[in-house]
Amino acid sequence: MKKSIYSPFKRLGDFVLSLMGLIVLSPLILLLALLIKLDSKGPIFFLQKRVGINKSYFMIYKFRTMRTDTPKDMPTHMLQDPNRYITRMGAFLRRTSLDELPQLFNIIKGDMAVVGPRPALWNQDDLIAERDTNGSNTIRPGLTGWAQINGRDELPIKVKARFDGEYVEKMGFVTDVKIFILTILVSVTGRGMSEGAST
Repeated sequence: MKKSIYSPFKRLGDFVLSLMGLIVLSPLILLLALLIKLDSKGPIFFLQKRVGINKSYFMIYKFRTMRTDTPKDMPTHMLQDPNRYITRMGAFLRRTSLDELPQLFNIIKGDMAVVGPRPALWNQDDLIAERDTNGSNTIRPGLTGWAQINGRDELPIKVKARFDGEYVEKMGFVTDVKIFILTILVSVTGRGMSEGAST
């Protein structure tokens, strides 16, 4: 199915899946919110400016996993000592990707899709520029994506953007289902996740 034909069905499916997910996972979301509050000082949720469809901006929702004195608007992989900032509860949430659950609200709002390129930070000019070359800035960013199941945080910017471009070319129902299933496996194993800048 071509992207132009698939897109309306994708948006409807994203809305229904996310709404169902919120209903089913609401007890877990409430439990995690309570544990975050008990674990460290600060808000339950973390909001950050991200790049959406056609390079528009939106505020992404996440469970807070880091201390409130963490440098703002800096990707975790660029921090020299990220473990200094990650909370105990945060380490668990990041390892299991449960910190991303609040993005179900972003999907319902239309900021994001279930599957698509992960939304870049507003100041990640190198990633945004690379995505301009392959059209991956023209679709909604996703909760998970092709790059996430092919290396996640370990991928250099150019490689990550290349995977994003491949997703745009292969975008369709079968591709989305495959990525969704593989995401669960990657989340369980923690494969491809790294914290902090390399030295």
